[in-house]
Amino acid sequence: MAASALAASAAASQSMRNREILDAVGTTAAALSLAGSSFIVLCYLLFRELRKFSFKLVYFLAVADMLCSLFTIMGGPANAFYCFAHDYSAHFFCVASFLWTTTIAFTLHRTVVKHKTDVEEFGFIFHLYVWGTSLVTTVLRSIGSDYGRPGTWCWIQQGSTGKILHLITFYLPLWGAILYNGFTYYQVNRMLNNATRMAVGMSDRSSQSDVRADKKAFNRWGYYPLILIGSWAFATINRLHDFANPGHKIFWLSILDIGFAGFMGLFNSIAYGLNSSVRRAIAERIDMYLPERIKRSLPTLSRLRSQQENELTSLIVESNNTITETTMRVTPRSSLAG
Repeated sequence: MAASALAASAAASQSMRNREILDAVGTTAAALSLAGSSFIVLCYLLFRELRKFSFKLVYFLAVADMLCSLFTIMGGPANAFYCFAHDYSAHFFCVASFLWTTTIAFTLHRTVVKHKTDVEEFGFIFHLYVWGTSLVTTVLRSIGSDYGRPGTWCWIQQGSTGKILHLITFYLPLWGAILYNGFTYYQVNRMLNNATRMAVGMSDRSSQSDVRADKKAFNRWGYYPLILIGSWAFATINRLHDFANPGHKIFWLSILDIGFAGFMGLFNSIAYGLNSSVRRAIAERIDMYLPERIKRSLPTLSRLRSQQENELTSLIVESNNTITETTMRVTPRSSLAG
């Protein structure tokens, strides 16, 4: 009897320590994501030159990441109502976050591959799609949930119905977004490869130079689908494992799940937000207030001021962007359609 009591006490103590570690990992990752996404939001609000359609999408992505991280940090609910409100909000904004990445992918694809200049007309549709889908999945997600338990993650499914709804309302749209973003990048990259080969075949040096510069920028964008994969792969595996083996938790997998998912906002802010346009805007503000003798000792500022990278923001803002003109000049419509 005493041995059983000691074993139960030791198990409870170990479980509490594991819980504290998981809470610390999740809070730390979410705090870093909150800082990164808040920085992008601040840049958008402070720098007027960034308030273009493309960066507006990045801004809303950062807002969703910021609020997702904020509600993740606000753990330890003491009553059922707080737990209800906390997890509704966290789920809503986390779903909105990866849905905003699909609007960026759609805008890029429509501008570059389809040669359309009407992307700004989709602004209202984007909001309806992102916030509407997030709301629907959040409401459906509440079915089969058990509220009122203390902890950072108190939205707990006790039965298979709740777990299935979790997979359907979160991980199904998540991996749909991953597949869509990956396919979009494949289409853009294929078109650029075709344009490059045609420019070489035509010995058009100016076209070759333009396409190479644009392809360099898109090569960076190709890593963006990996952000979602890296952020949520361990979480997906953990949910599937929990569904197949209820009650049997793998501690190291839970750490990877919570840690990488918590870093999503930070990854997004670095990949989508910290592009050359933002760096130039920051460098220009610093340049305005620093004494000349200090500016001469900081060659990085000079490089940033003169930097002319053709990254995501500049590519999908301007209706007559360089890559559209280049690919239309060297690539027939029929080849692009294929």
